[in-house]
Amino acid sequence: MWARVWTAVLGVAAILTLGLFVGTNRPDPTAVSTTTTAITPTTTAVTTTTQAPPQAEHPLTVGSWDLVLGEDFSAGELDQETWATCYWWDDAGCTIYEELQWYLPDNVAISDGVLTLSAIREHIEGVGGHPRDFSSGMVSTGPASYKGPAGFAFTYGYVEMRAKVPSGNGLWPSFWMLPADFESKPEFDIMQVLGDEPTTLRVHLHTVDITGVVKSYGSGSTEPDLSEDWHVYGLWWTDDEIVWYLDGAEVWRFDGADVPSEPMYLVANLAVGGDYAGPPDPTTVFPAIYQIDFIRIWQQA
Repeated sequence: MWARVWTAVLGVAAILTLGLFVGTNRPDPTAVSTTTTAITPTTTAVTTTTQAPPQAEHPLTVGSWDLVLGEDFSAGELDQETWATCYWWDDAGCTIYEELQWYLPDNVAISDGVLTLSAIREHIEGVGGHPRDFSSGMVSTGPASYKGPAGFAFTYGYVEMRAKVPSGNGLWPSFWMLPADFESKPEFDIMQVLGDEPTTLRVHLHTVDITGVVKSYGSGSTEPDLSEDWHVYGLWWTDDEIVWYLDGAEVWRFDGADVPSEPMYLVANLAVGGDYAGPPDPTTVFPAIYQIDFIRIWQQA
């Protein structure tokens, strides 16, 4: 199934302070209402392989599991006890890193059991006199405010989302996880698709060790165009291993001492622009939509 799998290991020296997000070419999210500064990781090693990942039984077929979060959006509206529509630095909207959009709750809609995140080309004032040319939507089970509780955080289990992503230059749909303690690491990227390369599924793990060194690991696999149909993106997280899945088939796995062991929450967002995705161009169709059928979290009974 996989035409090509590449694995990259990145190492970046950084001292983590509250709100410093260093990941996939991402700068400080707390600077969203003033200015942003790009941080470029230094690549120390790159390994390329054409060997397919090892295949094992799907985790949900082995043992007993409890469904601890089953969101199928059938209620017609988000449960505000569980879901937020901005990051915890929400100030009449929010953004993150060097991205071009301003996240607004009006760009999050539910119809016929499907959650839709819409990116729109429009003038948005934003905060602090820094206007934006795009609005977009996101949802998170993280804290709605600084030092507030997460709507839903967990340690270990199987996460899955069925979604249909958009394509187009400058679009960046993601499904990922962040720690519930307001730090920026660890970070699990369950799914990232760049709109100009919808045939590549990108997955990552970003961690930080006790000395403050950020370690980034990732894999990309060549797929049929992911924007043309619905797909199920999954991640199995145990105390010593993380395994990524696409439509029930293993994509990549990571094990060892860097596997995190702290409560994490979910984020699904449709970003526009930034150093990683690049800017949209005249061929990019707006509104762009990222549709989600369900999000589920299972833990072993």
